[in-house]
Amino acid sequence: MAKYIKQEMNDLSGKGEEKVYYRLQTERNISFSEFTQQIEQHHGIMHRGLVKNVMTHVVDAMAELLGNGYSVTIDGLGTFKATIGLEKDKVMDTFDGEDTKRNARSLRLTGINYRADKELVKKSNCYCRLERAGEARLHHSPYSKEERLKLAQQYLEKHGAMRVIQYMELTGLSRTKATLELKEFRQDVSTGITFLGRGSAKVYVKVSVEK
Repeated sequence: MAKYIKQEMNDLSGKGEEKVYYRLQTERNISFSEFTQQIEQHHGIMHRGLVKNVMTHVVDAMAELLGNGYSVTIDGLGTFKATIGLEKDKVMDTFDGEDTKRNARSLRLTGINYRADKELVKKSNCYCRLERAGEARLHHSPYSKEERLKLAQQYLEKHGAMRVIQYMELTGLSRTKATLELKEFRQDVSTGITFLGRGSAKVYVKVSVEK
């Protein structure tokens, strides 16, 4: 029996509308060893050791193809495609400007995207019997937006710089909403807030406001 959770969503539109989505509760992770045992016991098509050997070769072949720029489709399972990104500590460049232009040495394979085969979704749904596991609500800030701006300004007045995590602690907002709100403050010059740096190095700082 699978369980689902009713999850509250962030109000990204700023309209104050309460929205929810439903997510499946993960009971636990099934290891590779347990998975091969499941195939042997419930389907009896081949010995567990042979299953492990075949699947290891499948993974090796897929890694080689994905690493060479191919996408791989396995009927009944889905399609796999590699993604690339910057090496650790490298900063994203731009098309124009004087930023350092990145080349192949600055990039690496960072992940694998997977799109499930519709047949797999259909088969999985046949086994799915749902029951409700509860609700999960977001932590709402006890402060109004104007009060949060004041908190941010006071923090910067005292400390000089602020990261998103510190704004989250000040206001009680989630990371997503804290990031979006700081972006709004930065775009409004009257707030006296701007930022320095990029990515994980980004900090928000105080800037003088012309009157």
